[in-house]
Amino acid sequence: MTHPIGRLSLTLAGCLFAGSALAQVTTDAGTIDPAKIQRFFNQPGYSPYAGRNFPTRPLWGEQHLHTSWSPDAFAGGTRVGPDEALRYAKGEEIVSSTNQPVRLSRPYDWMVVADHSDSLGVIANVYEGDPALLTDPVLKRWHDGMKQGGEAAAAVVIDMITLQGQGKLPKAVTDPNTQFDMWREMTKIVESHNDPGHFTALIGYEWTSNYGGGNNLHRNVIYRDDKAIADRVRPLTTFDTDIPNKLWDWMANFEEETGGRLLAVPHNGNLSNGLMFATETPDGKPIDAQWAAMRARFEPLYEVTQSKGTSEQHPSLAPADEFANFEIWDKGNLNVVPKTPGMIQYEYAREALKRGLKLEDELGTNPFKFGLLGSTDDHTGISSTEENNFFGKFPASEPGPERSTGNAFDFEGRIIKDWQLGASGLTAVWAQENTRASIWDAMKRKEVYGTTGTRIFVRFFGGWEFVPDDALGRNPGTVGYGKGVPMGGDLPPAPDGAGAPSFLVAALKDPLSGNLDRIQIIKGWVDADGGMQEKIYDVVWSGDRTPGADGKLPPVGDTVNVEEATWTNTIGGPELITVWSDPDFDPALKAFYYARVLEIPTPRWTAYDAAYFKDANFAPEVPMKVVERAYTSPIWYSPN
Repeated sequence: MTHPIGRLSLTLAGCLFAGSALAQVTTDAGTIDPAKIQRFFNQPGYSPYAGRNFPTRPLWGEQHLHTSWSPDAFAGGTRVGPDEALRYAKGEEIVSSTNQPVRLSRPYDWMVVADHSDSLGVIANVYEGDPALLTDPVLKRWHDGMKQGGEAAAAVVIDMITLQGQGKLPKAVTDPNTQFDMWREMTKIVESHNDPGHFTALIGYEWTSNYGGGNNLHRNVIYRDDKAIADRVRPLTTFDTDIPNKLWDWMANFEEETGGRLLAVPHNGNLSNGLMFATETPDGKPIDAQWAAMRARFEPLYEVTQSKGTSEQHPSLAPADEFANFEIWDKGNLNVVPKTPGMIQYEYAREALKRGLKLEDELGTNPFKFGLLGSTDDHTGISSTEENNFFGKFPASEPGPERSTGNAFDFEGRIIKDWQLGASGLTAVWAQENTRASIWDAMKRKEVYGTTGTRIFVRFFGGWEFVPDDALGRNPGTVGYGKGVPMGGDLPPAPDGAGAPSFLVAALKDPLSGNLDRIQIIKGWVDADGGMQEKIYDVVWSGDRTPGADGKLPPVGDTVNVEEATWTNTIGGPELITVWSDPDFDPALKAFYYARVLEIPTPRWTAYDAAYFKDANFAPEVPMKVVERAYTSPIWYSPN
């Protein structure tokens, strides 16, 4: 039977094709060949962007912001609620809790208001003096302290967190029905700000485990779906459980019951007192295959940096890493257990990534196969990551000359100064659309990266076929997706005859921040004897520097004028790109690789404060400069 299109007249064909094009779609007998037409139209068209199906720009956002609906935030003086916080994220100017106007330099693309599920929105009623609540002596004490303000209000925050960790909060603020009512009000607010294609308001909350009275095991739970799904099940609180694997059980039950999707993001582990990446559960039970599988399923990401420190790697664990000592908080959280080296090795991302490779051999699943992102954990309703626009963690740390000597926290005499807070961090998501589903899916596949607050544009791909010329083009995404896998992925099996894997990495500076110093690729692996190893490679850098005999790249320089809080981009480079192949590759050993991008030194927020507030009184040991950076999610290699 003749195909219908074969009956088209050559007259019609002549209208569609001309010259040699006609010969490409006809048979020797002069009739139209459908197969040839198909091949003709599948040839690339003139536009190189037609049919493109990969993300082309990072979407910037925040997944860890608290507002006045968090009990500790309200007790600390925060009066910016979720509605104002979301308007601020979209680029509007708002007024802070200390009556200061504030606005982002550039709007965010998305945000999660992650208020504590415990006592969500209830503390405002305590503050207002609800007679039924004030019959409880603890709540009466909180009411009086919040009304008094200052140190008395700060003491209320510490009391709240301590009693929550001990499971001793008054029943009036733990009522599950009240919690559910407040949750539905929260999702209503978030839903009103969701504008697909322009701004995404993801639904989420913080599950706030302070297991054992102060070991920080907090997780942010993020929903892929809308209010109709999120409202079907009451959010989990630590009044229900403070064991992480029971949170994963709850998440599994939620997905089965509602058809929705969830993921959880563990907070920076530096305040977990050795529990975040331990090889036993917080209650002392050895981890097993099911535990590993559940953690890998529900926790694809890890918060590597925030205002309470950066948890990439501790300098004591990586003495050869000259950039590891960055915004380190290595004190305890709320309890008085001193920090010990035995704890620290279970608190930092790079150690966990290495340990995950070992556990995969033992348990069949790598429980620590996570991507990296950044957040603020600000409790002001104001997500602030810019050094010249930093509004602190609580209202007491909002801009003013007094924060040069003020205390951010005072845990029974163990003081954290305001200046020890960092203006960090942000998350970039490589999503194809600015929608809940697309952003959540990118998070799930780990195609994200975190920064310490700057908006560096970073691409990172791994494969077996990248060549140096691939770094010469202007669109690394096209060749990256075409030849390899993006950050968060697994290298495909090595082709026959393949050598070492190669990586295409590119970075473009934030237009409002410093030039770029260098890109490093950090490799971790487990050797043949079971030892956990790591190595840092400078793969591309600015200027004409040459590594010394010790292999170290000379510093990029420093143009910061601390007194005026200025710098110049006369050093560094606006962009860096290269193809790098692992010179130490062993095909028999599992490994991971991630990129770290470093800026030139720029003024820290403390320098901006010192320049603006002439009566500020920072001590000599206060850092006045910062090297902003980005951390990509890793790419993993496994032997065939």
